Amino acid sequence: MFNNINRSTAPLPDTGQWLLLALNERLPQTVVYLLRAHIITLHSYLMLFIMLGFSIFDCIEGPGLGIGTRYMFVMAVGRFLWTITFVSTILPSVRPWCAAARYKIPDHPHAWAQKYYVLYASNPRAIRRVILVDMPYASVQNYTDHYRPDWAHMSFLVDILRPSAGEGPSWYHLVNKAGGGCNDLIYSGHMFVAVLTAMAWTEAYGGWISGGIWFLVLHSAQREIRERYHYSADCIVAIYVGILLWRVTGFIWSTRDSDQARRLAKLDEVQNRLFHAAKDSDIDEIRGLLNEVEMAGQSKRTFSQGVILSFAAFMITFTLLFVLLAFSLTSNG
Repeated sequence: MFNNINRSTAPLPDTGQWLLLALNERLPQTVVYLLRAHIITLHSYLMLFIMLGFSIFDCIEGPGLGIGTRYMFVMAVGRFLWTITFVSTILPSVRPWCAAARYKIPDHPHAWAQKYYVLYASNPRAIRRVILVDMPYASVQNYTDHYRPDWAHMSFLVDILRPSAGEGPSWYHLVNKAGGGCNDLIYSGHMFVAVLTAMAWTEAYGGWISGGIWFLVLHSAQREIRERYHYSADCIVAIYVGILLWRVTGFIWSTRDSDQARRLAKLDEVQNRLFHAAKDSDIDEIRGLLNEVEMAGQSKRTFSQGVILSFAAFMITFTLLFVLLAFSLTSNG
């Protein structure tokens, strides 16, 4: 929407970028080459998550699909917060040439930008006046050369995407080409995925492997900043938001820990009886006591099997209907 603004707006000052450029002058070239290397990508982090979620080849302690479900839940919450964050304030792109290289942008600003931004962007008197009156007073000009294709049910995207005649009739092609747009997206979605992967590995299999994944996360963060895909603030916020969301949602999947605590409590309770049974070589008594310990750690079922199956059938039906509805509404794209 405001890519023409990004085209003419300089990037924000980023001390993280300055620090990395200063280190390039002082570090050995071998270290600089290592920092610049594309060691790991987003797809690699997703593969690490899949390995963890399905416990491939028993190379890790098997957390099963529970930790995979938690990963996807935190991902959904994080992406929702991410969308709210970057939509609320439009930051200039770290790569100011992005908009001109990717889009055929109309020469005139968007109507929203004319009314709410352009007049108050650089004029101190206009800014002071809009603060005092707290009402927009800029006029919107009517440009007759505004191209408006017929996108059927998706025509509401015309005022947002502002297509040109040379970009074809397909709204889907334009959305796909847009990707994440050219304005800065705070916080970094790539870094958020990387942090979630590292947190999942740390919880399921803490050790030197998790330490290595965290090293890769830090390497990815400095490379995002170095190659000017994100500001330093984007990567820093993504790191602590990922850690915070993972910790906050831990109580939802705390069943395994509570089950283990109940087993240990029951084991302490029957410990003396277990020792006496072992001294007396009473196998039946030992088997009974161990069975009590195992039963104490089993969670009580709160839902019947029928309710669980009904919920699963509802979710599958809803997903299929949603996909069919999307295909029917977007058939022209």
